[in-house]
Amino acid sequence: MDKFIVNVIHRPEMVPEYSATVTGQGKEEDIGDTALLTESLDIFKTQQRIAHENGLKVTIHMTYASLFNDEAVEIAKHDHEVYGDEIALSLLGLPCEEFRGKYQTKDFCIWMFSMEEKKAIVNDVFEKFHDRFGFYPESTGSYYMDADLTNYIKKTYPSVKCAIATCWEEGPKAYHTCNNSWYTLFDGGPWAPWIPSKQNTHAPAANEAEDSGIVAIPHLSRDLIACYDGNGSNFGTHPQNVLRGMIYDTKTWEYPYLYNLIDQYRSLAEYNNGYAYNMMFVGPGWMNKMGRWEAPYELLVKSYTDGCRYYEQLKKEGKLVDMTMSEFADYYRGKKSYTEPECALWRDILYGSDKQLFWYCDPYMRACVNMDQGGAIVDLRPYAAKLEWPVGIGTNHVQDASYPFLIQEKYRAGYFTHYAGEGTIRSAKLSYKGEEVDLVLCRTKAHFSQDGKTRVLTLDPVTIEFRDLTVTLQTKEYFEEGSSSIRIERNILEMSDPDAEVTLNEYMVACYGTTEYPEDMTGIILRCKSADGEGANGEGVNGKSTDGESMNGEGANGERPDRVSADGKGVNGESLGEKEIYYEYRCREASLAGAAAVSAVIPAIRTKVSLTASDDAAEGYIKEGYAFSPMFTLGYRKTISDKEVFSTWLNLEKAD
Repeated sequence: MDKFIVNVIHRPEMVPEYSATVTGQGKEEDIGDTALLTESLDIFKTQQRIAHENGLKVTIHMTYASLFNDEAVEIAKHDHEVYGDEIALSLLGLPCEEFRGKYQTKDFCIWMFSMEEKKAIVNDVFEKFHDRFGFYPESTGSYYMDADLTNYIKKTYPSVKCAIATCWEEGPKAYHTCNNSWYTLFDGGPWAPWIPSKQNTHAPAANEAEDSGIVAIPHLSRDLIACYDGNGSNFGTHPQNVLRGMIYDTKTWEYPYLYNLIDQYRSLAEYNNGYAYNMMFVGPGWMNKMGRWEAPYELLVKSYTDGCRYYEQLKKEGKLVDMTMSEFADYYRGKKSYTEPECALWRDILYGSDKQLFWYCDPYMRACVNMDQGGAIVDLRPYAAKLEWPVGIGTNHVQDASYPFLIQEKYRAGYFTHYAGEGTIRSAKLSYKGEEVDLVLCRTKAHFSQDGKTRVLTLDPVTIEFRDLTVTLQTKEYFEEGSSSIRIERNILEMSDPDAEVTLNEYMVACYGTTEYPEDMTGIILRCKSADGEGANGEGVNGKSTDGESMNGEGANGERPDRVSADGKGVNGESLGEKEIYYEYRCREASLAGAAAVSAVIPAIRTKVSLTASDDAAEGYIKEGYAFSPMFTLGYRKTISDKEVFSTWLNLEKAD
């Protein structure tokens, strides 16, 4: 039977980030203000009451500030004994007189502190928790927890088994909708629970050696289309997200979108072996007595009550199981293997379109397929690199904790939209007698299936009309568990002229980055390798690597390999069966008939990406971009005829 699991999480945040500015409006800042503390605690009591009246267990995330409040501590102890709530520890809610007096800072994001300060703060908070409750917590969390922080917590406080570890797509889109003032940048992570690796929080562990020792859950369950396209803070299963997005009837105070969103999360069991997950993480700032998000206090309370009541209804019908965070961590460990992916075939339930996205996440990649763009891959994060990315003061990334992308249509344009240049995307083009059509322009629908350990996305056939030829083509995309590859199969189902031939151009335009702004592409190496020079696994005929370059750009003996011109000739005019382009923004191209692989090594993110093909006769090619369009392109061209099938693989590897 399908299992839909819900975590309800409350935190008695004594100085909530929203209430402080509203309750204290027109006054000098006073984070010890009695009225503010009293209201915050009253709201926490209200939230606890609503959850318990609807038969829901809660994980109480005690904040540092709340640990100094006797009443908050007693409420947590009482509700643990009476209702089975879990008493956990939040790394949010740090600001209070005690914290600021000791650390002399207004910073409150634990991941932004220096590593020395992170350790000191963790020790303070965990020991204060132990002083108040007599035990260490099993669950913790924040908006984001970097790998170094998580590793330290697990080593020092091994009781911790579950943590809120990232906010899905809380990056530049959210930053811009907060008037460029919300410096929490962590795009590129999972949208559903995962076991984070020791190297990078966003990248799931591939095995026990990489296991950080915790189960991570996201901060809120988001709409996987609306959040990706826009500000995620408006589109989540937390009822006040829906109010902030103004997605309700202002006359009747009804919000069917909230229930539809919860139901869509329930439906993810279809794609994940009968398991689905949802979370609701609530601080008191959402229920300010003066109202919030253009909604009065009465509507704020009503929406939360209605949300909990819907969960209660599902629970009574046997369709929902409420768990605490630590209970869920135990369940997840027993349910999921390291390599088992998380999948979501997501449909638009907000704007009335037929749009579909397919999201796939495993220890080697996170990928998004857009059916409105013919099944093109529009987001790709190379988890195979397990990129170590220290965050906080004293590192190269004080605020930006995002996992870098190779493809990202929102920050790198996606399909061609300008008069010059290209955006990042993985798609294909068909050409015939001088006409060319990109499949990205052919809207379609997808159907999910599972064949053993391979997840299959079968797209509805599309019809392409040239002047004197009609072609019906079907795409299938295969995600084989544990392979770090995506296979894309194109099948010509029918041609109006069975004897005609068309050219299929499978291509990937890519770069790297975490924001809209370009990175330095110098150092990227593009390669075409012949079958004699390299197989699809990146090894030469004698089993030796033929990359010819280490991460520092030197050969195996410390010497930089000779550059190869675009015509494939070495410095003495001798053919090498291999073509290379060292990225210099010079708009060069190279191709090779019968290429076994076309690849790019991106040293800055320690990643190698390659395409391989099912037909040894296909022509592989590489393209260097230029300063106005700082991308690179990998591709295969193949003449294809009626009833023919052609497959290519997109492969990801760590590049050192």
